[in-house]
Amino acid sequence: MITAYTLFSGSGGNCIYVKDGKTEILIDAGKSALSVEKSLASVATSTENISAIFVTHEHSDHISALEVISKKYQIPIHITSPSLDFISRSSKYIQKNAVEHCVKYEQSIGSLHLSSFAIPHDSVQNVGYRITSDDGDTLGIATDMGHVTSEIKESLFGCRNVIVESNHDRDMLIYGRYPDFLKSRILSENGHLSNEDCASLVCALANAGTINFTLAHLSRENNTPEAAFFASRNALDKCGFNNVYLGIASPTCAVMVTDPISCGKVI
Repeated sequence: MITAYTLFSGSGGNCIYVKDGKTEILIDAGKSALSVEKSLASVATSTENISAIFVTHEHSDHISALEVISKKYQIPIHITSPSLDFISRSSKYIQKNAVEHCVKYEQSIGSLHLSSFAIPHDSVQNVGYRITSDDGDTLGIATDMGHVTSEIKESLFGCRNVIVESNHDRDMLIYGRYPDFLKSRILSENGHLSNEDCASLVCALANAGTINFTLAHLSRENNTPEAAFFASRNALDKCGFNNVYLGIASPTCAVMVTDPISCGKVI
């Protein structure tokens, strides 16, 4: 069975730890190498145990720790060609450990099997991942998306666990203090997913078999954990999925996302 934690999540940095048996990987490595080390220690492991790092896209909140980690450890970094081309302009050590892929690719690491899928975002390229273990357990990851495409839905359908973006409350964003150009960027089809759109997606995925959701990449300025939670919780309950678990990723500490303790309630 897959065990996974969001080590931290949000505009300040993103990193997800995934383990199955003796296989341990990271999805992204934001913040700093020290922050990643401390977060891994909090879940009783270390960077030395990581077999591979998979990058979603090149924005700094997803890769800012990669250069230092790459200098210290010889960990393969799986990344799409567009993102690698962009990062290569300012990195030295990432390139040495990079394993370059096309946008849609499959890769096996020990007992974990990953397949990528395209996500619309204002990056040179963004991908999500569907992760399957040898015993058939599944975890889907999709954040930093301006809108939900049919490819995203199809890639996540049937995943037992899903980490999904619930970035902003639209009213908080529209009437907040962000400048107009930034509001337009976030609200665009290549921006970030609102609580309302996330709620629609989780209902569709629950109908396809997902029993455990973690809402991630919440905005510090334009959202609250309560607003994100109740948007998706109310939608799930209205659709008859009151026993589906719903949790919230933290911007600062590790949150387990694959072992719900109490269905339907934030722990």
